Amino acid sequence: MTDSLRGGGSAPEPTSRARRVLHAALAGLREFAYTGPRPNPGPQPPAARPRLGLALGGGFARGLAHIGVLRILQANRIPIDALAGTSAGAIAAAALASGRPLDELVEHAREMRWSSVGRWTIPSLGFATNQRMERMLTTMLGCTRFEELKIPLAVVAADITTGETVIFRSGDLIQPIRASCSVPGLFVPVEVEGRMLVDGAIVSNVPVGALSDFGVDVKVAISLGAGGWPRRPTNLFQVVGNAFQIAEAQAEENWRRQCDLVIEPDVAAFDWDDFEHFSELVRAGEVAARRALPALRALLEGVRGRKIGDRSQETGRRSQETGVRSQNEEKTVRLES
Repeated sequence: MTDSLRGGGSAPEPTSRARRVLHAALAGLREFAYTGPRPNPGPQPPAARPRLGLALGGGFARGLAHIGVLRILQANRIPIDALAGTSAGAIAAAALASGRPLDELVEHAREMRWSSVGRWTIPSLGFATNQRMERMLTTMLGCTRFEELKIPLAVVAADITTGETVIFRSGDLIQPIRASCSVPGLFVPVEVEGRMLVDGAIVSNVPVGALSDFGVDVKVAISLGAGGWPRRPTNLFQVVGNAFQIAEAQAEENWRRQCDLVIEPDVAAFDWDDFEHFSELVRAGEVAARRALPALRALLEGVRGRKIGDRSQETGRRSQETGVRSQNEEKTVRLES
């Protein structure tokens, strides 16, 4: 019996058995390292929501309408990821970016008058100075540097010497806002970093282009210049206001091409120095924002859908690449075996 068992065939050599076990172990390790977990065929997680940027245009007292727009967007939980502002729009944008409660900012704005921002002076480069804005802005915003803001902000001014657009996104916050609000001919220019700067409205009254560096998916403009041709002026403020309105009409086509949606409060009935009409101006902004909400929501949802589609395609591509790599590794293991 013992002889028959021994003669039934030769047993595998120990070295051959060990080699096969080693190859099998290596194959398992390669599959784990290169393929990782199998793709989940279930629903994919939603793509990140679209990033929204707002560009707030200038308008002096008409800028109070921005408060109404921002109030409605905030009440409807529309997240804002970046802001750009010119002149009065720079003040409103900085106020929102500061993170202070909106109701608190509304009270500051309600008390705003000419004396809050300007003081008449002996004419040289302007009839008035807006140096008083420094205290008002510091109190309202609770901060003095761009880096302290809760939302990224761009403030637009113009170099009166070179005609260049100057955009501030970092460093001191107060002086750039002053410069952006320094209406040429009325206010003395503000010197910042060696440049003589004036109201950004002369180069970019609705600063949609200033949002480009913030990586937003949707750009929404808030324009306060619409509403028909300027009326016959009766004072210096209205002369300056009409001049800006005419200039904005000439540049309107350009900034409209750069944005996805325009919110236009009906402020044609208000003059550029109508600070006493606070409630009516805020209400005009609220009405315009409510009217724009369906279009804004549809726009955001459309962008979100495209982002989800892009993510699904990318996931499918990676899954296909993983499958091909896994097959190649299996072929390599068989050849080595």
